[in-house]
Amino acid sequence: MTSNIDFINADTRKAFIKMALPMMAAMFLNLAYNIMDSIWVGNLLGETAMAALTSSTPVILLLTAIGMGATNGLSIILSQKIGAGDKKQVDSLVTTSFVAAVLFSVILTIFLELGLPTILNCLNTRSELFDMAYDYLAVYLLGYISTFLYLYFAALLRSYGNTSLQAISILLCTVLDCILNPIFIKWIGFNGAAVTTIISESISVIILVVYLVKKKLFSLHFSLIDFPLIKPMIKNALPSIVQQSIPAISTSFLTAVISAFSVTAIAGYGITGKLETILLYPAMAFNMVMTTIIGQCVGGKRTDRANDYLKCSILNGGAIVLVLSILVAAFAKPLSRLFVNTSGVAELVSMYFLIVGAGYVFNTITNCLLGTINGMGKPMVGMLLMMFYYLVVRMPLAWIFSKTFLGLNGVWLAVLISHIVACISAALYYIIYKKKNKYQDIAS
Repeated sequence: MTSNIDFINADTRKAFIKMALPMMAAMFLNLAYNIMDSIWVGNLLGETAMAALTSSTPVILLLTAIGMGATNGLSIILSQKIGAGDKKQVDSLVTTSFVAAVLFSVILTIFLELGLPTILNCLNTRSELFDMAYDYLAVYLLGYISTFLYLYFAALLRSYGNTSLQAISILLCTVLDCILNPIFIKWIGFNGAAVTTIISESISVIILVVYLVKKKLFSLHFSLIDFPLIKPMIKNALPSIVQQSIPAISTSFLTAVISAFSVTAIAGYGITGKLETILLYPAMAFNMVMTTIIGQCVGGKRTDRANDYLKCSILNGGAIVLVLSILVAAFAKPLSRLFVNTSGVAELVSMYFLIVGAGYVFNTITNCLLGTINGMGKPMVGMLLMMFYYLVVRMPLAWIFSKTFLGLNGVWLAVLISHIVACISAALYYIIYKKKNKYQDIAS
């Protein structure tokens, strides 16, 4: 049993690019897929509908983060087993994790459907937006099992070093989303965007399953369910879930803070959230790529290659995001008008990227470091670092600054500061850990 890419023996740069490029393509296609909902909602239904979608976004981000965290935790163990060539353990892990994924996503869906009014109240959702946000999320949650299973199967493929199919499946679903969104929105209104999402993600799951079964990378053998495996799965998944969820929690908190200003402020913040994914998704892609690569190097007893892969990821990721940051900041106003054509929103979006723009390069470096740390089998460290960046730095500063003469600009300044602090603290941990251990304890 081998990975599609030989991270252990192949040329570092070639192996990294072969893994990273399809992952980047998948992320940008996913970006297009996510943005289409907002563009159609903003253009067909207006500023209030855009604000209602923004009020729904924290819940969606949190659910996606939980799915990404849980499946990324699985990827850590699976990559190491694949790197070690342990086929029996891989088959057992796949079956056990799939059953756990289905049960977890169903239970979480039921819990959230019942608690949705309370959640929206906690987010300080404005009264004029509450009903629209509630109805949208109630529909969206019905398809969460498809979202979770898509992330599960994407992580399974990623563990084998295959990111190309994920890009292809998202491309097909993005095209479908572009076609179906205006039809369903005109037919049933705001909730049509949620229906389109469910259809598109269900198709993505089907595409990934068919491929995995055909390539004999996924099969269910219930006799191989190994309950003792659940403990290490949880051990790796829980920190990853928290690590991925903390930015979503931060977004929820900032949305609640911004809701105190105006509907225009909420709509503008929603648009910045969509546009900044252009700058955040590459960083997320490099994080997941590094988790897989370093995981396989650890499993194959070649931890000496970790530093080379880290340098490669920082140089490539930093350069890509620097260029994108300049472009987004320069064209923020016309880009915002793709969603809602109002001057107030455009000014807010432009100011956001002028203040926060420089922080995205720092964020990319942070994600490369966190991916390396996760791949080394230390997701708990990444979790603690993320808690520090967001819970200790960003959220308190955003609340404090918003109460000063800075207003909304104070919230944006808090975001920039947190990106810088995150990069410095992650780099310091990695340097100190490397000097103290030199990876000997990882290989053992």
